[in-house]
Amino acid sequence: MAGGSKRYSRNNSNGNFQSLPERGPVESLIYWRDVKKSGIVFGAGLITLVAISSFSVISVFAYLSLLALFGTVAFRIYKSVTQAVQKTSDGHPFKEYLELDLTLSQEKVQNIAGVAVAHINGFTAELRRLFLVEDLIDSIKFGVILWVFTYIGAWFNGMTLVILAFVSLFTLPKVYENNKQSIDTYLDLVRSKLTEITDKIRVAIPIGNKKPVAAAESDKDK
Repeated sequence: MAGGSKRYSRNNSNGNFQSLPERGPVESLIYWRDVKKSGIVFGAGLITLVAISSFSVISVFAYLSLLALFGTVAFRIYKSVTQAVQKTSDGHPFKEYLELDLTLSQEKVQNIAGVAVAHINGFTAELRRLFLVEDLIDSIKFGVILWVFTYIGAWFNGMTLVILAFVSLFTLPKVYENNKQSIDTYLDLVRSKLTEITDKIRVAIPIGNKKPVAAAESDKDK
């Protein structure tokens, strides 16, 4: 198959092999399509985060950069000596990476900026809606979430939360993919219960509910 061999995941329901959906480069790492690459990224990222939690960011950056530089210099010298002994002309060992185009095109920068601005605008509008109580139920739910965060902040510091988020990023998507059917069943059940409770609260506390369009037009005509 062009572009590399297809990878499979065992289906827990019937024991047969099932082809996995194709993912982008980042998603492929998160879903462990290539165990070696994902393991390297996960291990390096986790070590870096743990180091940052114990030392300053500058120290971690400096030591990691020195380690990387030492590795590349040692490999460069090793390859040069090997080529001299074997009398070969393989060229620079990092030639492939030196020739990579790392420049960002103006169009790509504009696309990234456009997506970022859209997310920022949506986030700002949502915060305004919640803090100014456009919908009372949504604002109460937001308040409950903030209240839970006060306890999370008391139990964990910011760096610990970042490490937990990083570990979850490399574990939860794969767990969900392997158990999608059963997890979706429980999520639908929880979602239906929450919707039912929310509807009951909206009926009991109609403050902040938006009037239907027909009702609004009727009031306007009166």
